[in-house]
Amino acid sequence: MDICKIPENSSKCTVNTMECFMVLSTQAQKISIATLCGLFGTLCVFENSLVLYLIFSSPGTRRKPSYIFISSLALADILASIIFVCSFVNFHVFNKTDFSKETFLLQLGGVNTSFSASLSSLLLTALDRYISISRPSEYKLLMTRKRAWVALGVLWVTCAAVASLPLLGWNCCTLDSTCSELFPFVDGNYLSSWICFIMVLLGCIVYAYAHVLWRAHQHVAYMEKHQAQAGKQNTRMRMDVMLAKTLVMVLTVLVLCWSPVLVLMIYSIFTRLSNHLRKVFAFCSTLCLLNSMVNPIIYALRSKELYSSLRMVFSRFRRQLKTSEESPETETTHKSSVIET
Repeated sequence: MDICKIPENSSKCTVNTMECFMVLSTQAQKISIATLCGLFGTLCVFENSLVLYLIFSSPGTRRKPSYIFISSLALADILASIIFVCSFVNFHVFNKTDFSKETFLLQLGGVNTSFSASLSSLLLTALDRYISISRPSEYKLLMTRKRAWVALGVLWVTCAAVASLPLLGWNCCTLDSTCSELFPFVDGNYLSSWICFIMVLLGCIVYAYAHVLWRAHQHVAYMEKHQAQAGKQNTRMRMDVMLAKTLVMVLTVLVLCWSPVLVLMIYSIFTRLSNHLRKVFAFCSTLCLLNSMVNPIIYALRSKELYSSLRMVFSRFRRQLKTSEESPETETTHKSSVIET
């Protein structure tokens, strides 16, 4: 199958050229993409919504900066899942092109904003854990709720500003420049800049977590050496170490799920992609949903506070279900007693 000609300048930058980016050629491929997006997207929204409920329904968790950052991550994953699934399925499965360039760039900006905010939330969480482990006596003074919310506000505004640049004019149609082979209307230079931005975020996260792991290792060695002095301080150390390891697991899953997409993006900058590679890119994009779906599972299994809240929610649900099932029987028994009387 020949490679579809991707427009290189604004003279051919029309909605009709979007057909070149619809790389799914068979019905089986479309059904596979739709199934993956539907399954991962639904589970992602449900699980992350549950995480937000568990965090904000408990006064003990919603006041902690660590869980404020985790709630930001969950919110970013929810938004990314909804926007990504709707736009991705409409474009690749239903082949809809009845929208303007601005609408497409707005949808793409929403996905980019959510993903960038997700990464940035992980970075803030890594910094929060590093301060908690390296300077525990000053942690409450350095990391307050006000500073956490201000940091999140700056984070989301920055991510939204970077993601909206194509919509504001940095696109190949407006600049009459080289277009990307992976995204319609996206300027090649912008794609390179966005990849650099994401790589910087990933590098900072890896660097921060390296220090967190090093401090966690030191605390584990300290606790093993001073078992006789076990107390409240050691209990707090164990919780910090546990949360640090949990967030490293989140980072590992993030890198594994997003590295194929980033590698293909980088590869597209230096050479022309075949239709086969662009199909691979389309399927690899669904790994982003898988990452957002796995994160809440890691929280539930590794965070004792969230796991305890989850058990309480299920216990309350079972009690309500049991009460609703017993109510008709109780009412029937009461009526029988009245009749017998």
